[in-house]
Amino acid sequence: MSKALIAVNAGSATLKFRAYSPDGRTLLARGMVDHFGMEGGVLELDAGSSHQRLTLAGSSRDEAVGAMLNLLADHALQPLAVAHRVVHGGADYHAPVVLTAEVLDDLAALIPLAPLHQPVSLAVMSAFARLDPHLTQIACFDTAFHARQPAIATRFGIARHWHDAGIRRYGFHGLSYASIARHLPELGLADARVVVLHLGSGASACALQAGQSMASSMGFSAADGLMMGSRPGNLDPEVVLYWQEHEGMDVAAVRQELYKKSGLLGVSGGISADMRELLASRDEAAREAVELFCYRAAREVASLATAMRGLDAIVFTAGIGEHSPEIRNRILKQLAWLGFEADLAANLAHATRLTAASSPRHAYVLATDEEGEMARQAAALLAGDVEL
Repeated sequence: MSKALIAVNAGSATLKFRAYSPDGRTLLARGMVDHFGMEGGVLELDAGSSHQRLTLAGSSRDEAVGAMLNLLADHALQPLAVAHRVVHGGADYHAPVVLTAEVLDDLAALIPLAPLHQPVSLAVMSAFARLDPHLTQIACFDTAFHARQPAIATRFGIARHWHDAGIRRYGFHGLSYASIARHLPELGLADARVVVLHLGSGASACALQAGQSMASSMGFSAADGLMMGSRPGNLDPEVVLYWQEHEGMDVAAVRQELYKKSGLLGVSGGISADMRELLASRDEAAREAVELFCYRAAREVASLATAMRGLDAIVFTAGIGEHSPEIRNRILKQLAWLGFEADLAANLAHATRLTAASSPRHAYVLATDEEGEMARQAAALLAGDVEL
């Protein structure tokens, strides 16, 4: 039986996991549980040339996690530790940390700031703890990558005591940005000013200067910034007050509107939160949703360039960013004035560089690897090196 680091990325309906060598550098197996915690759950695992697919009998998260561990054991892989993606670490967690009762309490207190993600992560941690109380579990934080941003980039224009109480800009998708930053030197961008567009069902943008986060589109919560699949992004706070005062909406209804009914889904009139379906639709509302998504992304690039006093390159990543030439091309067209000369053929061919050789500035596409970043961070923590 070989020891392996298990990186777990829990969503509302899926559980993605990967097994790595103890140093976090070699991928040994990958898998996913679809319909996680629901009836009809399906577990898939790829290890070497082997592919297995199992239908789960029950609906509990414990059963799904147990089946995952058993399947890994069938391939002679025993968890050394489990690393969890945690969306919000608040003001206190700037590096990966081993889970304790105190840490779990702190993460539970942050549920109001990440209501879509934090409860699921905590539930998965509990499932692992019930199945193996002695298993080392590690939290890896999306907010940690942004912890060294300039102080000015973290402030809202509100009273100082609120900032001191933790109401500030945190930034998210940090594991993704850390993964991209690791590969920038391969593109000759080690010291460059780069805006990374993480475009998926959740979407954000980050200004990276010499690989360090300088500013991000997301702020206090993961509902801020760019328009997303079902989240609005930047929104005048008076809208929320209007809903409460004039539409009679309580906090739960407002939260549902912000996290489940807005974004691409809302602007399209309920057609879909899936960019692929909207691009295929002939409906005018679908067209407008796509147009607004691209407009907001392009506008954010220009805004974040100000945080670095210039811009050298753009990198697209995540589901939409990596796989939609149409969206990449639309955004680049809106940024032509900044010196991005799109190469449509390269874009359609999914080349790494998306701009012409003669372009004053270049745009690239890179695959993000959040699980790989988690494994690397967990290995560093276990080795006693938390200066990541």
